[in-house]
Amino acid sequence: MRRSSSAVVRDDLDLTRAQVSNTVIASVAITIVARLVIGRVIDHYGPRRTYTALLALGALPVIGIGLAQSYETFLLFRLAIGAVGAAFVITQYHSSVMFAANVVGTANATTAGWGNLGGGVTQIVTPLVLAGFVALGASETAGWRLTMVVPGVALLFTAVAYYRFTRDTPDGDFRDLRAAGRLPPAAAAGGSFRAAASDPRVWALFLIYGACFGVELTVNNIAALYYHDRFGLGLTAAGLYGLMNVFARPLGGIISDRAGAKWGLRGRVRLLGLALALEGLALVLFSRMGVVSLALPAMVVFAVLVQLSSGATYAVVPFVNRRAFGSVAGIVGAGGNAGAVAAGFLFRAEGLAIEDGFLTLGLLVVLASALVFAVRFSPATEAAERRTLGRALDREAEAARSAIILPVMPSERASRIRRCRGCKRPVGETAADAGYCKRCLKAARDGDPAPRYVDLPDAKRGTP
Repeated sequence: MRRSSSAVVRDDLDLTRAQVSNTVIASVAITIVARLVIGRVIDHYGPRRTYTALLALGALPVIGIGLAQSYETFLLFRLAIGAVGAAFVITQYHSSVMFAANVVGTANATTAGWGNLGGGVTQIVTPLVLAGFVALGASETAGWRLTMVVPGVALLFTAVAYYRFTRDTPDGDFRDLRAAGRLPPAAAAGGSFRAAASDPRVWALFLIYGACFGVELTVNNIAALYYHDRFGLGLTAAGLYGLMNVFARPLGGIISDRAGAKWGLRGRVRLLGLALALEGLALVLFSRMGVVSLALPAMVVFAVLVQLSSGATYAVVPFVNRRAFGSVAGIVGAGGNAGAVAAGFLFRAEGLAIEDGFLTLGLLVVLASALVFAVRFSPATEAAERRTLGRALDREAEAARSAIILPVMPSERASRIRRCRGCKRPVGETAADAGYCKRCLKAARDGDPAPRYVDLPDAKRGTP
């Protein structure tokens, strides 16, 4: 039976159990710092350039870890790789500014959920890549080092693609918007971090995210060993826990968007509190299951609720402070890793059975659900967000009506033309900006949606 890639690395570098544990804790802990810092960097430089730089720089330690020859060098590379975990904050920022208020929760939760799923896919793919190098004649020692080149190169290609094919906001890049006076100057980024750090709601969400995503990480690290030791199952029996990310976290965003459409920001916050309380109760229930036939369904329920809570958290974050959103997203994101570190120390306590640790953690999560009462929005903010939501829903309905494409018969050998999204007059490729003619460009920049072109044959041209 072929050993796992982690076991190959451990044996090659002669790492002790304590040293392996230290590298894991260090990589998670550095992510806390990186997420706190990256929020301010986003507010300053924008998500496009920040993400590109993070991916490109992150590729270096990923490739370089194959050069590690001792515990100390391996630990340093793991620290550097852990900083790439700040990418989550950039993703949440970018999806928040790119999607309208009626779907922002769904967008954030889907990108985060599939991002978490990527970690599970990596666990499956990495041993296969290692096996491929060994099959080509490399030793296991050389094979794991060559294997790390693959994700490093993938990061470099992703960095180039992100810079080439994205932009900071629907209206353009930060540099252009600042030059046009439509965005605060870069020097204001420091003030945005202070504004976020001085808001009690941000720190309440910091703790809330620690109680959902932090707990998710902790249980994910322990579940396989727990099932093996208590129920005698294989180490892959807990794999279904990570698979819940495919739909459970997006589900939290979808439900939050619907709650927001019906009850406003208050509805989003109340949903978060309910999901968090149910998550804690589900973990308590799971800890009391003594037979595998009950433990597995209880684990599925908990997995859905904990990931739903994470999705619901970042469906609230975009509305806390739009002017300092990068800093808010960074602080709250750091809370997830901080929660994982804190929960990890709980399970390191001598004499504490794992099931009792789950019970304690579940009760703490129930208590943490009360923190949603600290996440409040002023009536003015509620009213403003309702107006924003109303405009987003109106644009969605209008876009659906204008997306009708009239059929063109095969016998009509007519060229297709583009029409202005605003006034429907024909526009040329160079005369249009995002589908609008010059007369309608101002209206488009004031918040009109992306154009849905109406294609008409030449025979149907005419004055609108």
